[in-house]
Amino acid sequence: RTMRIGQCESGECFGLLATNPRVSAPVQLDVRLIEADQVATPWPVAQRDANVIDGIILDEFGNPVAYSILRRHPGDGSALRMSGAEFDVLPADSVIHLFRAERPGQNRGVPEVTSSLSLFATLRRYTLAVLASAEQAALPSGVIYTDAPADAESAGVEPMDTVEMDRGTWLTMPFGWKIGQLKAEQPTTVYGDFKHEVINEIARCLNMPFNIAAGNSSGYNYASGRLDHQAFFKAIRIDQAYLGDMVLDRVFKAWIDEAVLIEGYLPQVVRTLDVDLPHQWFWDGFEHVDPAKEANAQATRLASKTTTLAAEYAKAGLDWESELRQRAREAALMRELGLSDSTATQQTESNDDAVEEDIDELEEAVT
Repeated sequence: RTMRIGQCESGECFGLLATNPRVSAPVQLDVRLIEADQVATPWPVAQRDANVIDGIILDEFGNPVAYSILRRHPGDGSALRMSGAEFDVLPADSVIHLFRAERPGQNRGVPEVTSSLSLFATLRRYTLAVLASAEQAALPSGVIYTDAPADAESAGVEPMDTVEMDRGTWLTMPFGWKIGQLKAEQPTTVYGDFKHEVINEIARCLNMPFNIAAGNSSGYNYASGRLDHQAFFKAIRIDQAYLGDMVLDRVFKAWIDEAVLIEGYLPQVVRTLDVDLPHQWFWDGFEHVDPAKEANAQATRLASKTTTLAAEYAKAGLDWESELRQRAREAALMRELGLSDSTATQQTESNDDAVEEDIDELEEAVT
């Protein structure tokens, strides 16, 4: 989670595979996260080797072979010494570099919110301007004026003079003069619309719908919520697959390499397998807003052989083999206790009606 947040804010995150004696397990492998600013090349070294690019040492094919990592963060005052910055060179096998390359030859990451940085400042400036204007309008401020002609008898008042007034007080005016309070124009009626558009534009760089970014779904209906969340959930699944390849598989391989060295820790059948032993990462599934419709659709897919139990359980973040074994144990216990093992449920509506209702809702969202 921290690495994913760092990728969003800083564009990248680095994790060091190291042994941590505080880990209470036979394999004391740990992932030590460091700031992206600590991966940098000291100035004298950077001038001597063209294959050293901002802390990453590349081979002739552009593959990272080592990383230059500062021992202290550049922002730390003790990091700068008379002898130069102290750093270590670690092999690429010990470093996990999580970033998304968007251009050929790119070796460092760019924050995902880069395109929206100016929008954050714009939203803050507009909010402060509206707040300041509302505060000024709430004060008993006004202009002293007179309707009397120039030669009429009235008390003399110094032009452009200011008079401090307390809130909730009555004033006495000079003879022949009146006070006109300024009309409150803030907050404007378009303030909410402006924030809506800016937040929506900010969220687009993360493929995030407005209701999640704003924490407000008051303007959504069932169909529009489903449409907006489809792209967001697809982006999350892509991120999960990428994290599995770039981070989790690396950690798993390093753990296996150390675990096989411990006698009796792993089963013999596992110790004889290579590093490419079959495995799968399970992530939490996405809850459907209408469980009844999702259950009907799932039953239809299974009945028509267009899906498998493995795929359906994977959507919920579950292992199908473990769930089926658990289901078998439950069925055996129910038979032992003389309980009914009937799992048939009566559908409240036919599949055709459910499909037609979904189509109507999608058409409503589009129109």
